[in-house]
Amino acid sequence: MNTATVTPNLTQLTRLHFVNAFLVREEDGFTLVDTTTGGGANGLIGAAERAGGQVKRIALTHGHSDHVGSLDALKERLGDSVQVLMPELDARIVAGEKIVDGKLAGSWPKNLKTTPDVRLAAGDRVGSLEVVASPGHTPGHVAFVDTRDGTLIAGDVFTSYGRVAVTTEFYLRFPLATMGTWDKGKDLESARALRALDPPVMVVGHGPAVRAPGAAIDRAIERASKR
Repeated sequence: MNTATVTPNLTQLTRLHFVNAFLVREEDGFTLVDTTTGGGANGLIGAAERAGGQVKRIALTHGHSDHVGSLDALKERLGDSVQVLMPELDARIVAGEKIVDGKLAGSWPKNLKTTPDVRLAAGDRVGSLEVVASPGHTPGHVAFVDTRDGTLIAGDVFTSYGRVAVTTEFYLRFPLATMGTWDKGKDLESARALRALDPPVMVVGHGPAVRAPGAAIDRAIERASKR
C-alpha cells in the first residue's frame, strides 16, 4: 500500500501500482472513498490507523470490482457502525437489477454481500464531501468535491498516468478504464461538468494527484472531443 498526502484533509492510497482509494479526514475520523480490489481491507484499515483515525464511513464513486473489491471484508472487519454509501443506479445494478439496455462494460462484482445504507444522488453530502453526478463510465458514477477547499475526487471520469485523459480516450498508458466505460458520450459530458468546477486539485481512480489541473483537463477534453 503506497500512501501519499495530497492535502491536509486527503490521503491517497494506491494498491497494486494502479488502483486508488482515498482517506478524507473529518472530525470523527475518516471517510474512505472506494476500496480498491479484493484483499485490501487490512491495508486500508492500517493506513487509517497510521494517519491517526478510524474509517467511519465508506463512500463509493461507482460499482466496478476494482473500486468495491474490498468492501465486504471491510464491512466484516469494521462492523455495522460503518455506513456504506453507493450511487443509486450502480447500487441497483450490483443488486441484480437491469437498468440499461445491452451489456454493461467493465468488471462488476457477482457476489457482493454488503448492501449500501445510503444510495447517493447529486447534491448529497457525505461529511465534508458533496456528491456530483458524473455518469458515463458507469450509469451511476459520481464524483466528490471537498467543500472545504474544492479538491475533486473524480473517480474514473479521468485517469492521470502519463497525462490526464478522459476515460473515453483509449490511452496506452492505462487502457483498462476506457475498456470499462459504459457510455462515452455521457462520460465526456461529465468530464466537461467536472472541469466547470475548476478544482485546485484533482485525484482519480487510476494515477497520481494533479495540482492546478485545469489546463490538463482542457487538453484531455479536446482530444476526447476529436475522437
